[in-house]
Amino acid sequence: MCDAAGSERPLFEVVLHEPEIPNNTGNIGRTCVALGASLHLIHPIGFDLGAKACRRAGLDYWPRLDVQEHESWSEYTASQNRPMWLFTTGSGRPIFDVSLERGDHLVFGKETAGLPRDLLDAHPDRVVCLPMLPNERSLNLATAVCAALYEGLRQVRSRGGVRIDDDGRIQLSQTRILA
Repeated sequence: MCDAAGSERPLFEVVLHEPEIPNNTGNIGRTCVALGASLHLIHPIGFDLGAKACRRAGLDYWPRLDVQEHESWSEYTASQNRPMWLFTTGSGRPIFDVSLERGDHLVFGKETAGLPRDLLDAHPDRVVCLPMLPNERSLNLATAVCAALYEGLRQVRSRGGVRIDDDGRIQLSQTRILA
């Protein structure tokens, strides 16, 4: 998955702002590995990510995950320059109404509170939701990330930015990169 300059670029970059539940983060990590996405973890996080903890949790795929940790939101934003989409149940703009591009950052908040209001207010044109029935509170974080990644894959594939082979496997190389 090389861009025009020859450097690696993932399909998408998932950003978890202060995740709290290790099982969700593990599930999201596995989904990222399966789809060729990167994972950014914004501190503080509510669990140990050391090698021993990962082994004990059975995260055998973790070494294949492109994961980066950031000490704060400001450290994260200083290190990236791709468009980001911020997910919240408080938005009326469905993910289906925006154009997700390869390399976009998909930002999700912590399980108990979502993204902080000031982050959402700072990027009002980049705030989206996964639509739900009225009176439903939210989706599980890992479920929401998975749904967003597969919608992004669908969009990128529809524009020729990725190919799915006859075995149902995603082919990230030898595809047109949308910059």
